[in-house]
Amino acid sequence: MVTTVKTRDAVATETLAWLKEAFGTYRPREFGVRLWDGSEWEPESGQDARFTLVLKHPGALKRMFWPPNQVTLGEAFIYDDFDIEGDLESAASLADHLGVLTGDVKRLVKLAWRLVTMPSPERECEGRVCAELDGRPHSKERDRAAIAYHYDVSNDFFQVWLDPDMVYSCAYFERPDDDLGTAQQRKLDYICRKLRLQPGERLLDIGCGWGALAIHAARHYGAEVTGITLSEAQVRLAGERIAEAGLADRCRVELLDYRDVEESRPFDKLVSVGMFEHVGAGLLPSYFEKTFRLLRPGGIFLNHGISAEANTEKLSRGSSFSQKYVFPDGELLPISTTLAIAERSGFEVRDVENLREHYAMTLRHWVRRLEKDAEVARAVVDDATYRVWRLFMAFSAYGFSRNTIQVHQSLLSKPDAGRSELPLTRADWYE
Repeated sequence: MVTTVKTRDAVATETLAWLKEAFGTYRPREFGVRLWDGSEWEPESGQDARFTLVLKHPGALKRMFWPPNQVTLGEAFIYDDFDIEGDLESAASLADHLGVLTGDVKRLVKLAWRLVTMPSPERECEGRVCAELDGRPHSKERDRAAIAYHYDVSNDFFQVWLDPDMVYSCAYFERPDDDLGTAQQRKLDYICRKLRLQPGERLLDIGCGWGALAIHAARHYGAEVTGITLSEAQVRLAGERIAEAGLADRCRVELLDYRDVEESRPFDKLVSVGMFEHVGAGLLPSYFEKTFRLLRPGGIFLNHGISAEANTEKLSRGSSFSQKYVFPDGELLPISTTLAIAERSGFEVRDVENLREHYAMTLRHWVRRLEKDAEVARAVVDDATYRVWRLFMAFSAYGFSRNTIQVHQSLLSKPDAGRSELPLTRADWYE
């Protein structure tokens, strides 16, 4: 048997031919392609390139698409088999196009056959590797490891691209040209107004991050705040920030699982922002039952979290790029499912607000800031980690803008013999 070794020129020709077969019907084709040898496929006539797909070596195409799944494509990006120059969010639309191709079986088989004959050199995967967690999913020990995998990367890294207060959740914009810091401060205040925080009230912040909301609630509303997180790095920095703000007498952050919070003295208000996605579908009833017990009768709970679009099937654990390299064991559910579980736990649903456009705008700010200070970021984390966050945040912005994921603030009350302690209108939220 004679084995034909393809020259680099032949591989470049076949790579461009494959890409043209796969993406030739993509319209409008506002992107170009550049290969390792300088070969190019220009954008569609009359179109300015929003991004350029850059393949770094002859094995890049196979690294990107074989086997065909999002983890394969994501790994090819983070380990620098290919890059995206320009608007990375726009490049997310290519994944939608590939999804459409699944209905053309004959074409898919042809593409797959050509792909498996392409070269596939060994790759050195330096830097961030996929999460490998031990133990029962959503056990306390495994949840702590999952949180550490994401949040304990480096406080310095997050400081590069978050706002000065390090708010790691969607901001709240009045205008598209609002700066990130202003929009994040507005979000913190909006949450406090929704909770109708009063001086001296006890607030529990579940998944408090680096303490921005806890500090804001203590400083501006006079609340007595306890924040909890499973991230040791967050606890350290939050403690420093609380001390610098002179708020240690009424604000503290603890390394504590929400399941271990003492119930003997109920809180007046509860808030959870961006933590809910880590709970796990199977534990949602326990999560809401626990928060219900932690709240005094008449108290309010604001639960803020990302939701799956209603028609989206939940991905099995470990099957997505996010679950392997970003949020291991993270699970998203439709808001209808979440609210039904909350109601069965005893909560009354008082208000639900979808802020998905705000999250798309926030993520765009984060991506721009990360790309602008790429070298600073790479000085504190490895290149693969930098590329994980750049990819994940850009593609998430696309998801929010296309309504494949959403983010909801749900205001829940614990009825007190039918009395809610809430005003008749929302007017005070917007004064």
